Amino acid sequence: MKLSVITPLFILLIFTYLVFIFPFEILASWIGRPGSYFEIISSTLVIYFICLYYFRSKNSNKILKFFVYEGVGIGSVSLFIIIPLLLIELLLDVPDKYKLISFFSFQIPLLVYGFLNARSLKIKNLNIKNASINKDHIFVFISDVHIGSNHPKSLTKIVSKVNEINPEFLLIGGDLIDSSSFHIKDLSVLKEIRCPIFFVTGNHEYYIQNHQKHLDDLKSVGIKILDNQSILLDEINLIGINDNLSINDKKKEYIKLAKKDNFNLLAVHQPSLWKQIKNDVDLMLSGHTHNGQIFPFNLIVKIRFPEIYGLYLSGKNFLYVSSGVATWGPRIRIGSNNEIIKVKLSNNLN
Repeated sequence: MKLSVITPLFILLIFTYLVFIFPFEILASWIGRPGSYFEIISSTLVIYFICLYYFRSKNSNKILKFFVYEGVGIGSVSLFIIIPLLLIELLLDVPDKYKLISFFSFQIPLLVYGFLNARSLKIKNLNIKNASINKDHIFVFISDVHIGSNHPKSLTKIVSKVNEINPEFLLIGGDLIDSSSFHIKDLSVLKEIRCPIFFVTGNHEYYIQNHQKHLDDLKSVGIKILDNQSILLDEINLIGINDNLSINDKKKEYIKLAKKDNFNLLAVHQPSLWKQIKNDVDLMLSGHTHNGQIFPFNLIVKIRFPEIYGLYLSGKNFLYVSSGVATWGPRIRIGSNNEIIKVKLSNNLN
């Protein structure tokens, strides 16, 4: 078996133990009922194969999805509380009773906060000035809607806020859908959007069964897919690049589609292309990272994506990486927010 196949399987096994088993193994020992090696190993393997089956089979069973996603959320929060308590235990002799009280004093409020915060939605204002822009333009950028992980009803609030802004167009930067149980009617509320809708694919669009059919169906709800294409919107050259290309191929597509005499606005799901084209693109918009979603995952995600969240500048050119308009997996956000990006383009002399 190739290393490229073994490595993700091994990482999933370690992740399963650390998130689903380890925190509760420590809690059990503090209660005075530590598990045996057999119990720990067997429970790790059982949950590992459940997670492996869920992700590999693209299964859409709601109970299985809830177990995997919410288990990741609860387990992650629990792990990040357990670790500092274990470090304190190395320095101080703290009775188990007080460690248990400390754990639940942090865990329960954090889970409640994370659950509520994941249901809030903020509007972020982004003002970009450029000499290629002769008049003001306002549009909206969103990414990582994840209909599949999230209920279609979550779109209602998004649509309402977009219509309040009344933009020239809506740009969706990938991961709109992410479940094989998805049906095009789940996006029917998008028909209420009062402006053109443009879309580029993210990684999750390619994970679902019959993904091309689902992508083809998007036009029925008013979505125009920019399939390695550009479209001229007044003085804005809007470029959309698919996520299922290598970095070099994405760069080639951008160079081919860019126009020197227009404002080049690029939508590409992952921000990793930025270093390749940062001297050539006026504004690049990305998502994918969720800003880690649950602290301190952002510290881990930042290793893979140094431009993890927010506005980045290279000369007169900009990159904005959104934390996403919704969560993926566990419906918990701690240390990050759901956001809609209201972008205003204007002349830099104004």
